[in-house]
Amino acid sequence: MAGFAGGEDAGAEEGDSTPVMYEELAEIEKQFDDIEVEIIRKQNTLTTPIYAKRAALISRIPNFWPLVLEQAPPDIDTYIQPSDSELLGSLKDLHVERFEITPGPAVGAHGPTSLGTNGTDGKGGGDPRSILIRFEFEPNEYCTDLVIEKRFWYRRALDGWAGLVSEPVRIQWKEGRDLTEGLGDAAVAFWEAEKKTKAEADRAGKRVNRKEKRKELAEFTHLVQKLKSSTPGSLSFFAWFGFRGRDVSAEESAEAVRKEAERRSRIKNGKQIPIDLDDDEEDLKEEDESDDEAYEIFPQGDELAISITEDLYPGAIKYFTQAQEQDNLSEADFEDSNDDDDDNDGNGVGGMAAEALRDLVQQEGNGDEDEDEDDNGQGKGEEEGDDIGDERPRKRVRI
Repeated sequence: MAGFAGGEDAGAEEGDSTPVMYEELAEIEKQFDDIEVEIIRKQNTLTTPIYAKRAALISRIPNFWPLVLEQAPPDIDTYIQPSDSELLGSLKDLHVERFEITPGPAVGAHGPTSLGTNGTDGKGGGDPRSILIRFEFEPNEYCTDLVIEKRFWYRRALDGWAGLVSEPVRIQWKEGRDLTEGLGDAAVAFWEAEKKTKAEADRAGKRVNRKEKRKELAEFTHLVQKLKSSTPGSLSFFAWFGFRGRDVSAEESAEAVRKEAERRSRIKNGKQIPIDLDDDEEDLKEEDESDDEAYEIFPQGDELAISITEDLYPGAIKYFTQAQEQDNLSEADFEDSNDDDDDNDGNGVGGMAAEALRDLVQQEGNGDEDEDEDDNGQGKGEEEGDDIGDERPRKRVRI
């Protein structure tokens, strides 16, 4: 086993000159990871009923989730384009579930499975790092789907990689309203063509090189062409539903988990196992990652899923409160500016502007007193080129 030994004061116990092995240090890290996974599992059990209570309360608050998204942290907000704001403004509910540890029917990325940590055993014994994110919308002008779900499976590859993988989800867009400009549909079409090719090969008892076979598909060529013609920096948030990630099947993940468990057992028993991948395995890993990137329409899809799961969803009340405080502050500034202008007796440019603003507010006030002052999209949100924060609905929410 590879290892290293420090000097006399390197931290070893007095009289113990046995060198510390890299494998031993790596095993300590693995044990920390195991504990974190169990913490997620326990936390899910404790918080599920609280999230249910929260959902019941916020369902009575108009525009709760659009206001939460208005204050979304940068690692989420950066993916939201101004063109996304109207559809996100109709968001009725957002739900995150660690579906593999939720008792229920066994579900895997390719259908029913009983692969333990790579699926769910129907008794809540799966991997708590697998997540489901559900968006529920009010009827809108963009899509006919009122509920859109995306699942992420936590997988381990034979080359040592571990992380989230998914399947592209088709969104039923209304005519001329596809915010992804066809990228989402192209990703789904390619995915379906790949599955069909694999199923045909399996029925014929043939083994095919999927990475080579996919390049022969017309759907692959179409997707790559659309990616090349897309405008950098303008990708819609909804292209995220087309994310796939590494091409790691449930079967490969199960085998990798089994081998990792065997490896850890050998280390525990003091048996020698090389820790580093050889050059061929490293080259294969790089080729896999490069090939996956060729058809990935949303490369940071797993990162966005984690940000929603670990930040936006649990912190929703915090972000909602920030949106309310910002709205109240803006109103206070407006009222202060009116008081100052009153002292000018309406003279000068400032007085004229203030008078015009007061007239506008008075006209709005002739309507329902409970109607939101910003409901008509006044202010900077109407100006072309403003950021998403100004484009989204800014309705006062009265609890």
